[in-house]
Order: sequence, then structure tokens, then C-alpha cells
Amino acid sequence: MEWLDSFWATYNTLVLSTGTNVLLALSIYLTLACGLLTVANAAFMAIGAYSSALLTLNTGTPFFLALLLGALLSALVALVIGRPTLKLSGVYLAMATLAFGEVVRIAMLNAEDLTGGALGLNGVPQLTSWLSVAVVVSVAVYILLRSARSRLGRTMAAIRQDEVASEVIGINVRAYKLLAFVMGAALAGLAGGLNAHFTFFISPNEYGFDRGVEILAMGVLGGTGSPWGAVLGGVLITLLPELLRGLGDYRPLVNGIILILIMLYSPQGLWGLIQLARQSPKAGR
Repeated sequence: MEWLDSFWATYNTLVLSTGTNVLLALSIYLTLACGLLTVANAAFMAIGAYSSALLTLNTGTPFFLALLLGALLSALVALVIGRPTLKLSGVYLAMATLAFGEVVRIAMLNAEDLTGGALGLNGVPQLTSWLSVAVVVSVAVYILLRSARSRLGRTMAAIRQDEVASEVIGINVRAYKLLAFVMGAALAGLAGGLNAHFTFFISPNEYGFDRGVEILAMGVLGGTGSPWGAVLGGVLITLLPELLRGLGDYRPLVNGIILILIMLYSPQGLWGLIQLARQSPKAGR
């Protein structure tokens, strides 16, 4: 099919970037759904990206095994730092996770023998395909949708709405927060591994503060009411700059205005806006 080959040759990077950004949005959805304001997901993405890329580059580890090991390493790091860090809340937690992200980035900049330092890693095998991204995203969405309707999802929603009341009725709030943090880190690590294996080159500066804020914006814009909100947020943040490409120098301005309007008129995110639109006709009957 000639048209499909032409489309893929032109937009393959955009399609793969959309898939990995959806995974990142799902990773921040998990923490936001449990009431955690963290900006460490870019660091976990970096850990997954570098560890999986080094495995395929230096040891010839099979692609999917390298992805899983990168996600596992991200989850283990989250488990280690999560125990002391999650005792904090609100802006203090955000500051602590921001500091952790900078520690990871600076460590990768200085570990030149392993990570290539500021020059980054070149020649990462381009093993990520649309099928691998589609499979990982589909499985992640399915699991999170099932979890959202389960006891786990209802408990996390209760913690987000009122942490003190949740503790009073016997919920182990710290354990659930740690679980959400670790699961989110694993998804971010998976996204990092997939991203590394289609960009050919990765650098520590790709996983700094700007990336962390972008990931947080995906979750906030999409909304924490459902994993579908994270999917919408990831797609919007990825595609909006491309859709506005014809505006030239005005593109960042219009992009920012659109995002601000969404937050002003739909504080619950895009998913909240969709749910409100679905309920309005019923209310009018």
C-alpha cells in the first residue's frame, strides 16, 4: 500500500512519540490519581532509556527483555527513594522529586564512561516499531482501566479525595502511595526504553526539568478521573504543536493559549469536560 508507506515515512516519528507520551501520561496519572504531586517521571524515563539502551548496545540483550529490565530498574529505584520521600506531601514532595530528577541527570552527565556524558549515547539500535508501541500502550491502558474499576482504583480515589479519612477507616495510605509511585516509575521506564530505541541518540538533557513539567502537564490536562484522560493528555501535548505548525512564530503563543483555556474552563481536565458534555443531554431530559 503506497499511501501507507508514504504516511509512515513522513509521520513515523510523530506516531511513535505519541505512543511513548501516552505511556508517560499514564505514569503520571497513577501518582496524581493517588493524590501525589511528583515530577520525578522524567528521571525514571531516563533510567529506563539508558539502562535498556546500554543492554542492547553492549550485551546484545533481546529488545523486549531490555525494556522489561529497564522498567524494573526504574521501579526498584522508585521503591528505594519512595519510602522516605513519600512521607512528604504537596509542594514539598514536588521539590524532593525535582531534586531527585536533577541528581539523576547530573549523575548521567558525569558518568561519561558509561553514558557518554553530555555527548549522550549514539547508535542505539532502532528496534522500536509501531507494533511494539501499540502492544505496550494497549496492555497498559487495559490494566489501568481494570484497576480503576477495582478495589485498588476506588481506594486510590478515596486517598486522593481525603487522606485523613482514608487512614481513619483503616487504609494503609503510605503503602498505596508507594505502589502508585512504583507503578508509575515502571511505566515511565518503559516509555524511556521505547523512546531510546527509535531516536537513535539519547542525552541527559532530554530528561531535565522541562521534560518533567511536560509529563505533569499531560496528566493534569487529561484529568485524573480515568486512564482515558491520560491518553487524551498525551495525544494533545504531542499533536498540538504539529497541528499548529502553519502558524510559524505564533505557534507557541497559540499553543499556550489553548492549554490555558482548557484548564480555565475544565479544571478536571479533558476527560472531565467530556464527561460533563455526556451528562448534559441527560440532565435536560
